[in-house]
Amino acid sequence: MITDTHTHLYSEQFGEDQKAMIQRAKNAGVSRFFIPAIDSTYFEKMFQLEKDFPKDIFLMMGLHPTHVNENYLEELAHVKNWIDKRHFYAIGEIGIDLYWDTTFLHQQQEAFKTQIQWAKEKKIPIVIHCREAFDEIFEVLESEKSEDLSGIFHCFTGTKEQAEKAIYFNMKLGIGGVVTFKNGKIDQFLHEIDLKHIVLETDSPYLAPVPFRGKRNESAHITHVIDKLATIYGLTFDEIVAITTQNSKDVFGI
Repeated sequence: MITDTHTHLYSEQFGEDQKAMIQRAKNAGVSRFFIPAIDSTYFEKMFQLEKDFPKDIFLMMGLHPTHVNENYLEELAHVKNWIDKRHFYAIGEIGIDLYWDTTFLHQQQEAFKTQIQWAKEKKIPIVIHCREAFDEIFEVLESEKSEDLSGIFHCFTGTKEQAEKAIYFNMKLGIGGVVTFKNGKIDQFLHEIDLKHIVLETDSPYLAPVPFRGKRNESAHITHVIDKLATIYGLTFDEIVAITTQNSKDVFGI
């Protein structure tokens, strides 16, 4: 049972073949898809996915850092309304992104901190988006550190030291297509990180693994990530699947 812990199946890029794409993933052995939120404009599409594939789809709720702007308090109110109304498997994806714009850094920090606190209240994990912001992310995590805070460092692309720090904060490392890139760098030290700290993801439609790099990604391509991890860890495909799926169950409580 392969688990894709992070896939944007509601993306406009899947507008014409969403169901066929999900079926391709299921044919490849992917049976659990964890869906991160971006902002309120996507919520209806997320709920429709869950309705269409109730046994396969597991929803998160949150405000993505690149969508934190002048109306972030209004967006956070939407998030709070939904997490008070029904169950979600995580608060995510949340965090800080300074790659595109630093204008709303303070607001991103506030939104990140607030949503972490909600996750602790609801006793569910967080899924972190971090881009050009490791120091800022770790600063917030340090301030909110507690035994009941856990989650996933989505699309981990940092150094070994940053990986160890993320693990210190009780986070698993979300590993996807980047591990197959020649310049991805994480493949150079990942063997030194115990596999118990790793979960699989695609972040589709983004970050397609080799040999699809530069093209639209989809959940079926997670098998190429598994192949790469099998090589890195000297394990079989099935062993990687079994361990990482158990890790995902440990995080999400299912």
